[in-house]
Amino acid sequence: MSEARSRMEAALEAATLAGRVALEGWRRGIAVERKRDGTPVTAADRAAERAVREWLADRFPADGVLGEEAGLERGSAPRRWIVDPIDGTRSFVRGVPLWGALVACCEGERVLAGAASFPALGETLAAAPGEGCWHDGVRCHVSSVATLGEATVTMTDAHILVAGPRAGRFAALAGEAGIVRTWGDAAGYLLVATGRAEVMIDAVMRPWDSAALQPIIEEAGGVFSDLRGARTAFGEGTIATNAALAKAVRGVLGIEPPG
Repeated sequence: MSEARSRMEAALEAATLAGRVALEGWRRGIAVERKRDGTPVTAADRAAERAVREWLADRFPADGVLGEEAGLERGSAPRRWIVDPIDGTRSFVRGVPLWGALVACCEGERVLAGAASFPALGETLAAAPGEGCWHDGVRCHVSSVATLGEATVTMTDAHILVAGPRAGRFAALAGEAGIVRTWGDAAGYLLVATGRAEVMIDAVMRPWDSAALQPIIEEAGGVFSDLRGARTAFGEGTIATNAALAKAVRGVLGIEPPG
C-alpha cells in the first residue's frame, strides 16, 4: 500500500470515528453553548474531537493535531492532522442530517489526505493526491454539466447573496444557475464531488472546515480554490466546481481560476 493510500485510509478511519461518536448525540436534546465567536458547540463536538485526538495519539504520536474545539497540539511537528468533529453544528442541533466530520493530514499547507463522514446520511468520502476520490468505497467523479443554466449551485449561507463586497456577483451567479440551494457546509462539497451539484461556495472558512475538502474535490476531477482564485485550502473562503464550469463560474464572480 502506498504512503498516500495509507494516510487516506487513516483519515477516513478517524473521520468515521468522529462521525460515529457525534451521531450518539444527534437528535437527543443535546445542550448548545456559544463560543466566543458566537458559533454553537455541543458536548458531541467535544466528545468526537477528543475521540479522534486519542486515536491519533495512539497511531501518530509524533504528529501535530489542530482541532476546532481544542486548538493546536504539538504545533512544531512537520505533519499535522486537522479535525472538524462536526462540520455543520447548526444543522446538527436542529436535527438536520446535513453535517459531517472532517479529518485532513497536512504538511504545512499541503494537504496529503482528506476524509469526510456523514453518518446521518450514511455516506463517506476519502481522497489523497494521486489516489482518487472514493465515495462509500467506490471511485467518484464530478459531473460533466457544462452550462450554468443546467447547473446546481449550493452555498452554506444565503447572506452572501445580499451582503458583503461580492454580493452582486454571487447574486448574478445565482440568477444564471439552473438550481440554487443552501444549507451546504461539508455536505455541499459531497454533492459536487459525487456529481450531484456543480458549484459549492463558502464565504468564510477555517482550516478545519476546508483542508479535508481540497483533495476530495480535486481527486474527483473538480477545481478547488479560495475566493481569490488561489489553489489552497487555507485562503479566503472556498469555491468548488466541476471542471467544465470552473472558468465560467469564476468569471461571473470576478475570480481568476487557479492555474
